[in-house]
Amino acid sequence: MKKFRKVLDGLTTSSPGGTMGSPSCGSAAGTPTAAPTPKEIDVQETLVSENFQLCKTVRHGFPYQPTSLAFDPVQKILAIGSRSGGVRILGRPGVDCYCQHESGAAVLQLQFLINEGALVTACADDTLHLWNLRQRRPAVLHSLKFNRERITFCHLPFQSKWLYVGTERGNTHIVNIESFILSGYVIMWNKAIELSTKTHPGPVVHLSDSPKDEGKLLIGFEGGTIVQWDLRAKKADFRIYYDEAIHSVSWHHEGKQFMCSHSDGSLTLWNLRNTTKPFQVTFPHGKIQKDGRKESCKPILKVEYKTSRSSEPFVIFSGGLSYDKAGRRPALTIMHGKAITVLEMDYPIVEFMVLCETPYNNEVQDPYAVVVLLEKDFIVVDLTQSNFPVFENPYPMDIHESPVTCTAYFADCPPDIIPILYSIGAKNKKTGYSHKEWPIGGGTWTLGSHTYPEIIITGHADGSIKFWDASAFTLQMLYKLKTSKVFEKPKPGEGRAAELGEEDPFAVQMVSWCPHSRIFCVVGISAHIILYRFSKYDANTQIVSLEVRLQCEPEDIITPSENENNPCFSEPGSHSPQTHHQHPVSPGSRTPDGAKDSIPCLKVKDKMVRVPPGYQSDLVIQLLWVDGEPPQQITSLDLNSAYGLLAFGNCNGLAVVDYLQKTVILCISTLDLYGATDPYQRLTRSPRRNRQSTSEHCMRGLSNFYSDSKKRIRTSYQSLTELTDNQQSIDMERSKSPTSVKGPGRKLSLPTDLKTDLDHVNGHCTSPTSQPCSAGKPRIPMGPEGPRLTRRGPGRPPFRKAQSAACMEISLPVSHTEGHASRRAMLQQLHGVTMYSHDEHHTTASYCWNERESRENSFSRSRSSSVSSIDRDTKEAITTLQFGESYGRKSDALPTPCLWVGTSLGVVILIPLSIPTDHEERMEDPVTVGPSGAVQMLKGSVLRFGFLDCNGALIQSPYEVWRDLNAPEDPDRPRRRKLVHFSPSSSQDAFGEGHLAVVCSERQAKVFLMPSQSCLFVHNITESSFVLRADVVSLCNSVCLACFCANGHVMTLSLPSLRPLMDVNYLPLTDMRIARTFCFTNEGQALYLSSPTEIQRITYSQEMCDNLQEMLGELFTPIETPEAQNRGFLKGFFGGNAHTFDREELFGEAAAGKASRSLAQHIPGQGGVEGMKVAASGAVGELARARIALDERGQRLGELEERTALMMTSAETFSKHAHELMLKCKDKKWYQF
Repeated sequence: MKKFRKVLDGLTTSSPGGTMGSPSCGSAAGTPTAAPTPKEIDVQETLVSENFQLCKTVRHGFPYQPTSLAFDPVQKILAIGSRSGGVRILGRPGVDCYCQHESGAAVLQLQFLINEGALVTACADDTLHLWNLRQRRPAVLHSLKFNRERITFCHLPFQSKWLYVGTERGNTHIVNIESFILSGYVIMWNKAIELSTKTHPGPVVHLSDSPKDEGKLLIGFEGGTIVQWDLRAKKADFRIYYDEAIHSVSWHHEGKQFMCSHSDGSLTLWNLRNTTKPFQVTFPHGKIQKDGRKESCKPILKVEYKTSRSSEPFVIFSGGLSYDKAGRRPALTIMHGKAITVLEMDYPIVEFMVLCETPYNNEVQDPYAVVVLLEKDFIVVDLTQSNFPVFENPYPMDIHESPVTCTAYFADCPPDIIPILYSIGAKNKKTGYSHKEWPIGGGTWTLGSHTYPEIIITGHADGSIKFWDASAFTLQMLYKLKTSKVFEKPKPGEGRAAELGEEDPFAVQMVSWCPHSRIFCVVGISAHIILYRFSKYDANTQIVSLEVRLQCEPEDIITPSENENNPCFSEPGSHSPQTHHQHPVSPGSRTPDGAKDSIPCLKVKDKMVRVPPGYQSDLVIQLLWVDGEPPQQITSLDLNSAYGLLAFGNCNGLAVVDYLQKTVILCISTLDLYGATDPYQRLTRSPRRNRQSTSEHCMRGLSNFYSDSKKRIRTSYQSLTELTDNQQSIDMERSKSPTSVKGPGRKLSLPTDLKTDLDHVNGHCTSPTSQPCSAGKPRIPMGPEGPRLTRRGPGRPPFRKAQSAACMEISLPVSHTEGHASRRAMLQQLHGVTMYSHDEHHTTASYCWNERESRENSFSRSRSSSVSSIDRDTKEAITTLQFGESYGRKSDALPTPCLWVGTSLGVVILIPLSIPTDHEERMEDPVTVGPSGAVQMLKGSVLRFGFLDCNGALIQSPYEVWRDLNAPEDPDRPRRRKLVHFSPSSSQDAFGEGHLAVVCSERQAKVFLMPSQSCLFVHNITESSFVLRADVVSLCNSVCLACFCANGHVMTLSLPSLRPLMDVNYLPLTDMRIARTFCFTNEGQALYLSSPTEIQRITYSQEMCDNLQEMLGELFTPIETPEAQNRGFLKGFFGGNAHTFDREELFGEAAAGKASRSLAQHIPGQGGVEGMKVAASGAVGELARARIALDERGQRLGELEERTALMMTSAETFSKHAHELMLKCKDKKWYQF
């Protein structure tokens, strides 16, 4: 019945002559088409919508734009706040949690509730948040929004539930942490200073309670005023007025002295016995000049004064360097006794914090490390060793060491690849780290049950490649490869580097890796490709270089008469006579300046070089300059180790290289690639007319996204020229089209106002008098009498600076333009560039749009394989390539090696390959390329290919088993290539021959049956947006198509039926970085670069979401709070009555009253405990809240029971000791004591 229904569906969507490429292919989601199939495909699909759920898993890397730092000395966990409202909480390796404030406001300050499993954040929108850390996914319990004052400083004393909050007006408020309600107790700035003071003291920059007496609060104002406020008496004990602005204050642990840092680079030490003047003033970096004056110094932004039992006190501060030395790096200064150590940093210091053994501020601190948060780095210095070494950082904080330009993600890798990469990479690790254990060791983490080998590869602007072990939600660098070592260093001021002015000539554009054969390929921004092989042995090698001339013809002659008389559509049975070329460029293409011709952008080392174990360069391929024009960037790449072939393409054409024989077997322009099966009616043109804009556009690696209006025009126009398999279909389409096509080779009759603009939109020449606008080799003989067009433009560099995925920003189009006076004006606005006049050979002024329209309608995008389309550049680019076993023609009985080619016009071309199978023949006989086979059509640029057998299982590409070419040879076991093939017909004898081909473009997905080339299913993925990334991935022992769209939607489609399984509006595309780095992988995982320094991993698998809790680390571990040291009888008697201070009695509502309601607004949190978000309003929500409250009550009762047991044990011990003392002393006389 199921098959019968499918046949009926096919009949209802059929049309006369409707074939695979015609517009009659079904447009509804997953609808079968009318194409006849030799047999029914009945695949039992196991994936359903319940298998999918989208959620974030973990974030790796350095927090972008950090602002604040906090540390819990008992739990030993650390928190970092950022400008975007994010908070990263770090513990032992594996314990790494990311939280995000919904407001996105910058985090100004962080305060841990020490050993309580909670964190207070103060944000730039003057809101305080209380985070619950006793769950794997922290959530906000309470928020308090200040309405009339701005928060500048917060302080939470140890084991206190009252938070002191200083404001910009100079007032100090007090907040109850448990209820997050303001106390009525307020320290007003005019009460804190003397009445005779004429100026405002400034914002509060410091708050701290005295170590000697918790009832005394030290308040530091920015203007230089320091006040010690008696909280009980509600008056000031003393006031200090200093000439220089104050940045920070730090107490001595005895509470008798404190130290201040000032804006003039000085440190002042104050004694409470005499507060009229500082006890000591020092300029640590201020030298006395010849005239006796101190040289001016930079402000000391923070100082920490810490005492030690075994040595002199530590005074650690940031800043304070003299102004006289230009270009001096930021520094952290450590003063220990008379020794002064200056630690220079690579980046400005944001914050630092000294880690001490005790959480009590009235005990000897004994500092053991200092955490330094820099703008782009995070280091920890060991204070227990005299040379102050740094600890080896276990977190991946150096992802952005050089800006990330591309990413690749591989799940379920071969299990042996990670250990061998780690062993090679460990040999090159830096030394000199502290031998002590990493001091931030809080939380617990265990290896989850759902783990498998995962590897992330990042490419960088300096040409480096990093391999990361990403298994079990961790990230650890395995191996680093520097591609720049293959080339000679460009000398400054000489050669191409100086002429072009490039800054990142080695930047990595894309990578391709075969984990099984361990062959690795890198595409660089200088139009170069490097092929690497893996070896466990070092070797002396000569780098082999191939130079490829992949460029359009320099000049063509276009005559109206010949354009009219020579058809562009050839007969279906004919093929291009030129199947492959070594150099498909006609003679006479050089410019008068011959030095700018046939030169690569970089120079490969020509000497014998010694390469260490690891990845060793085997072949370098470079595209050449042609006639002073730089090579266009490579937009697609694929390699296959079983075939020994590498294919790449750009907007000019396609090249295939045999890397075993080190030869180019195919180098052909895109138009020549079609042969006689070109689906578009177009005339040849010279690429030189608009080369200036084209070169600049491609060299920058960016292009404009379509707005909706332009996309509709493009789609409607493409429908006029979609491919059909027979002449009858072509004629029928012509008769149905409103713009009739009178005959083969004749021009389309279009509306006058649209004709010339559509030429530019689609890159087609529809009029013999129109401006040439399509690149390619001439396929029509030209007469010498035709007018020759001058098409030379100035040479443009292929790049100015590497388009790092970390630094590109774009604006998403939010609306399309409507209501223009004419379509021509609308098209000019969509272009945003100068339009050509077709009557004169000069340009007219471009349509000027205002800033808002520009922001809404412009969207820069990369011309990489994952982000490519037709835009202002009218050349047809190769956007994706895939080697595999397939059927090149309908008549093929057995699968053969093929190359699938996808272009930016939505065309799919199948190229059969003939590869010798014998080992000796493969190394000697050439690989031959057959004529172009099947040609298919889709909407939008082709992004991805995938192959399934007739059971619906994914067909893996064949590969060569890895062999070490540098290993010592064994005479008994000669090294031969061992190939692993996954033939489409090998595992489906019961189902017959053939396989399914999945093709996904920017707009559409189609499933074809091979070798009949019938379109079985088609699904229009999006109409209002376009797909940026698509991958055929395996999940739950099945397979699906995963897509990420420019509008932020993440979608999955079943295979082969293309049923929508998931569609989540997850991530609004705010910058180009996300588009360039988003990638899917198997097992329901994906990643993207969420900021220039961070990688965000997500999952779209329901199973992984369910198991996420056990795979994440625990932030809070129950630890007994260390007991305070016994102060002794005399210290307790004479040192003040600090422990009798009751804050509740002083700040509570009974004593202080209620605060003004207009001053701050309490906002309840969204998630107190895990699962709170699931509990909605109503009875279910109330039951969930009651259960949560019961759980919390049970937890408190458990803690109370533990404390009661400890008290009973202590009482029993005391009773025992008292009884023993009584027995010992009962018979003694009074004079014997």
